[in-house]
This record gives sequence, C-alpha cells and structure tokens, in this order.
Amino acid sequence: MKGIVLAGGLGTRLLPLTKITNKHLLPIYNKPMIYYPIQALVNAGIKDIMIVTGGNNAGDFLRLLGNGKEFGLRDISYTYQEGEGGIAEALGLCEHFAEKEKVVVILGDNVIEKNIRAAVEEFEKQPSGAKIMLKKVPEPWHFGVPIMDGEKIVSIEEKPEKPKSPYAVIGIYFYDPRVFEIIPTLKPSRRNELEITDVNNDYIRRGAMRWSELDGWWIDAGSSPDNLARATQMVIRTGANRLD
Repeated sequence: MKGIVLAGGLGTRLLPLTKITNKHLLPIYNKPMIYYPIQALVNAGIKDIMIVTGGNNAGDFLRLLGNGKEFGLRDISYTYQEGEGGIAEALGLCEHFAEKEKVVVILGDNVIEKNIRAAVEEFEKQPSGAKIMLKKVPEPWHFGVPIMDGEKIVSIEEKPEKPKSPYAVIGIYFYDPRVFEIIPTLKPSRRNELEITDVNNDYIRRGAMRWSELDGWWIDAGSSPDNLARATQMVIRTGANRLD
C-alpha cells in the first residue's frame, strides 16, 4: 500500500503566519507540521509516499524532505496542485503514483497521538472499497459527520448545523483504485472545490465503506492558531510522535 500526504492550500486561517510559508511547514514543538503525518504513515509500515503541495512555497518541501531517507522511506514523490480545487482534486493528481494499488491518504495538518497500523492492516485484508477513521469530538458540526444506522454509515454530512452523531470524519482515508474513477465524476461544491465527502458518499452508496475509531487524541492542527498551539502542547505533554 502507498501513502499520500495532502499538503496544499493557502492556509488563510493561519494568516499572517502563512504569508511567508506553507502552513504544513510551520513548527509543532521541535519539528515542522508535515513531519507528523509522514511519521504516522511510516509507523504504519508505509514506505512509498507522495506529497501533494501547492502555493508559492512548494519548493521548500523538497529542500526539507529530500528523498525521504531521514524517515527510512524507499521513495518520496512530489506533485503540485494549482489553486485550491479541494481535497478530492488533490488526490486525483496521485493516480499515476498509486499505480492501481490501494492508498492511505492523510491530510498534512493532522496530528495523532498513536498510530494507524491496525487500520492499515485491516484495509490490506479488505477485498475492495474504502475505509474512513472516526473520532468522537465535542463540536462535530465543524467537520464531516457520519449518519449511522447501528454500526453502518449511511451517509456523511459536511459541517451540519445539527449533527446526527458525535463523530467527526478525520483526515485519514483508505481507498482502492476505484477512487480515481470516482473523482472525475464529481461536481464542484459551493466552494468550487471537489469534496472528499462526495467521494466517501459514493463508496457508501455502493455499500463499500467501512470505518474504525481512532485510538488516542487527534488535532486538526492547521485549522486555527488555537489548534496549532494545542498540537504543540499535546505533543510535549504526551510525547506522541515527538520524532526526537
């Protein structure tokens, strides 16, 4: 299985910090933010990774990460997303990298306490389809929220005013090669982006979606200055993925 880290966008929610750099290069404790999702993939046994970046600082990723040797990777690849076309559009740029293999996708500002090795191993055994990771959160209306029928997900609502479950769909996704057939069929949302929620709902309609709950804490570190600071505090407090 191959890994994909999505690290594009303009980081407008973290201005003025992102006037001079990509948000995924901002520090969390003693390492750049992008190190944490990469390490999460490495800890799960992933050895081939592609970074999708964008904006005016894309070259900084190559200078920082090089060939991935520091992480023990076999290979690290890069591609560039023009503009802000959404998470699904960014993923679509990785079709040639995936080479019809299953992929695990993680957003570049996701910081987790523990690892996802068990979820990766489960998905490797899953014959086809997709898998998402959920986490109970105090304010699910800020995220994609699954609508459940027992243990089955029947739909995902994006940032609903009245969430129908206490779970958030966090930014870790598992897909079979069909994902690259789904993405070209998507229509842009009101934000003029191709939404990953639409990809997930396609799998759900086909009865091909599974899920598991993330163990340990999770922070969407790039969503606000408060969360950026909180991620540093949590890494210091728990020693999670300190990388040192």
